[in-house]
Amino acid sequence: MADSNKTEKPTPRRRQKAREKGQVARTRELPSVLGCTAALAIFSWQASGAVQKWCGFLRSTMDWSASSAGVPGTTLFLWLGWQVLRWTAPAMLGAWVVSFTASVMQGGLVFAPEALTPKPERMSPANKLAQMFSLTGLSGLLKSLLPFGAILYLGVGVFRSHWPEIVLASGLELRAFTSMVVAIAFEVGWKSLLVLLAWAGVDYFLTWRKLEGDLRMSRQEMREEHKESEGDPAVKGRIRRMQRQMRRQQMLKATETATAVITNPTHFAIALRYEREMPAPIVIAKGKDLIAEQIKEVARWHGIPTIENPPLAQVLYRTVAIGQEIPAKLYIAVAEILALIHRAQAQARAAAQRDAGRKE
Repeated sequence: MADSNKTEKPTPRRRQKAREKGQVARTRELPSVLGCTAALAIFSWQASGAVQKWCGFLRSTMDWSASSAGVPGTTLFLWLGWQVLRWTAPAMLGAWVVSFTASVMQGGLVFAPEALTPKPERMSPANKLAQMFSLTGLSGLLKSLLPFGAILYLGVGVFRSHWPEIVLASGLELRAFTSMVVAIAFEVGWKSLLVLLAWAGVDYFLTWRKLEGDLRMSRQEMREEHKESEGDPAVKGRIRRMQRQMRRQQMLKATETATAVITNPTHFAIALRYEREMPAPIVIAKGKDLIAEQIKEVARWHGIPTIENPPLAQVLYRTVAIGQEIPAKLYIAVAEILALIHRAQAQARAAAQRDAGRKE
């Protein structure tokens, strides 16, 4: 019985592991009963023409034996073996096919090397005796007695219904007596198969229910399985933090090559890079709050112009990803800023040249 704390349904991974160990909902009774039913059906289908052919075969055998000595290996025994094989092979083949199909339909084709591994406890007589006299063994014995009792009850009922015919059977000729015996045996057989078929269905349901209960999982087991399949959340979080830190360092390194930095001025900072051969400026870094301060710090250290334009900074931060060109609708606003920067840089260079000329 499943533990009380195992309240969660089994995951596909747990089912797969159980399948690899050979743990599938499968009952041995169902393939056996269906195989016997198929064999009985084939024998019944062959019975109409079998009687005459077997009578002819026996008549020919008696005639042939009167003139020849029958020893093993002669034509008579080969002929007899061929006739037996001819009439039993279809029933055996049909029973095997139906039994195999029923077994596959229960749990599919399962190859579980782990279940074939020899274990000493399986060969221990003490363990076997303990299993036989345990509650599990007793319950299995009682379960097997239930269909046997039902079959016994049906068999007694069949004999009671045919009892007048059985009492008068001594006065019947051989053909009529044989027909009566075959009819009674056939009735007992198909009624017994119905009982066994119903019991096989019940046994399969009980086996499936027990397996589902054994495969149920507790919340702790589900968390551990999630860690095994998806990885430890703490480790994954650490990896994500390291990846973000590396991307931040790469972004700040790229900021050193920026042409200008557009700020909010306190919340956002976007670093733009533009050269004459480029079709449009590119956003090489952007950030908010702490990262924005780091971008502005890099710009101050490397003398990169910082322009305060809150609307443009907000639009660039929300609409343009790092490494992408700015959209066409922002060309004019960005071009004005870049032109202002170029004029300021040109004026600074001219002033520097004039100062150098005075010193000379």
